[in-house]
Amino acid sequence: MENKLSAGRLKILLALSLFAFVILVGRMAWLQLYKGLYYGAQADGNRMRSVLLMAPRGKIYDCNGVVLADNIPAFVLTIMPGHKLSDDEVRRLAPILGMTEEDIRAKVAKAKETYEPVPLKTELSMKEVTILEENARDLPGVSLDSQAIRRYVYPGLASHVLGYVGEISEEQMTRGRYKGLPQGSIVGKDGLEWVYDGDLRGVNGRKTEEVDVRGRVVQQLAGQPPRTGRNLVLTIDYRLQKTLEDAMDHHLAELGVQAAAAVAMDPNTGAVKALASRPDFDSNWFVGGISAKNWNRINNNPHHPLNNKVIDGEYPAGSTFKVITGSAGLETHKVGPEELIFDSGRHWLIDMRNAGGEALGWLNFQRAFAMSDNVYFYEVGRRVGIDTLDEYARKYGLGKKTGITLPGEASGVIASPAVKQKLLKEEWYLGDTFNTAIGQGLTLVTPIQLAQMLSAVAAGGTIHPPYLVDKVLDNEGTTVSVPARPAARSLGISEDTVTRIQNGLKDVTRAGGTAAWFSGLPQAIAGKTGTAENPHGRDHSWFIAYAPADRPTLVLVCIVEQGGFGSTASAPIIYEVLNNYLLGYPNLKPKAEGDGKPAARGK
Repeated sequence: MENKLSAGRLKILLALSLFAFVILVGRMAWLQLYKGLYYGAQADGNRMRSVLLMAPRGKIYDCNGVVLADNIPAFVLTIMPGHKLSDDEVRRLAPILGMTEEDIRAKVAKAKETYEPVPLKTELSMKEVTILEENARDLPGVSLDSQAIRRYVYPGLASHVLGYVGEISEEQMTRGRYKGLPQGSIVGKDGLEWVYDGDLRGVNGRKTEEVDVRGRVVQQLAGQPPRTGRNLVLTIDYRLQKTLEDAMDHHLAELGVQAAAAVAMDPNTGAVKALASRPDFDSNWFVGGISAKNWNRINNNPHHPLNNKVIDGEYPAGSTFKVITGSAGLETHKVGPEELIFDSGRHWLIDMRNAGGEALGWLNFQRAFAMSDNVYFYEVGRRVGIDTLDEYARKYGLGKKTGITLPGEASGVIASPAVKQKLLKEEWYLGDTFNTAIGQGLTLVTPIQLAQMLSAVAAGGTIHPPYLVDKVLDNEGTTVSVPARPAARSLGISEDTVTRIQNGLKDVTRAGGTAAWFSGLPQAIAGKTGTAENPHGRDHSWFIAYAPADRPTLVLVCIVEQGGFGSTASAPIIYEVLNNYLLGYPNLKPKAEGDGKPAARGK
């Protein structure tokens, strides 16, 4: 009996021993196979440190080789991989870096989840560097390194074109176009920096350092240098961009308004030569993380500085739409070019009048266009009907995106009975057609759409969709690629109709036209005023133009929000820009190609 009891106890002991052995072997396997790399890296970290080297971003040039976005060497303070800063270190760092302890601890939390250095603060001042060096013995958890930092050479210039960069977010690392990039990567966040990030970002490198117990570098070991990103050459002309932005800022200050948008393009190619939206921002604010002060300046501005109003601002077209109404009337022969229509001050079917209450008498097409007569165009709209107006609006590219390579472009709206029913649940009336014919009512356009529309007229009936990037270069200056551009297309309107629209635009800037004072420019131009009704305040002010009138090389479109009449708010901006353009920019000295130094600033 005792033998059986002893045998039973022996079996239990053997089972327990076997179970313990399995547990130990399993634990060893888990440590060696599953967690081996983790603990190996942790052990190596006691004496060696692998540091990610961020690749400098490629440069961005204007069409003449002026550097708009570059890189500068700067000091960066990083948290050591896997290191948890002590409370004492956090308290010491906060006043040195001008950061809150909460912000520092948030960065520390990121560092615990990776074996890559996590930037704590970039672009340190020399004062900060000096203090950090003096306190190095008490701050073993951080490392002071040099890194190329993005720098926008002309603060604020073309900010809505260039966009900005910033540190990759947690969400971006887990999904989307930036998925898989390491913590601390600097990526494009908006504008061309975002669109062409894959070209501009380059390839990161890595270096291995032997460090002592305090994290100080003992010697440099093997490494792979980073490869700088590719360079972009834009269609933007620094001289025109600078002139346009200066003119906008000057005249907006005089008017006491803040919001505006303007764009200039070559009608013969679609190349965008300048693009500006107001209010703007400085792209440099976002490098290394935007400060609370600058973020409040942006976030608390009711005019939304980050919005690119050239491509996402949707406004009634005002009298600039008469280009489309006139094209529809002439092309369908619903109105003859020399046919006289009587303006008694109001239309004879509906009591809808001219903006100033004028009665201009008998008018043919060219005279009515030059004087922007509403009654004449009400009648043209009545004759052709809303469906034909919509058809010609689409021919000119309204109601859909132009395809310009910037994020956030809006499509606009083409007014129609279906749109009114959808938006307002109301029937369509003749008065709605009248409003559409003069660019009021439900039709909404973006400034870039109007630039494309006017370019089609200036180019004799060919639409060249707008584009911003001319080519991509490697670091040797060799062209790597030329971005695909939408093919030019015919407007589908006869040469005779286009010529009559051109003549009407020329007469706007001659004696008797609504912008006759443009005759004082060095060369004749063609243009059109427009006033867009605004239910939320003063009317918006449009002016569109191309120059020279007979052989156009530049189209300009400008809108000033709540600026009033087009002839008094937007037109002076265009006048100043065209005067400088036609005179060869007398206030801007020539820029040496690609030297990266700021050009002389205009007055």
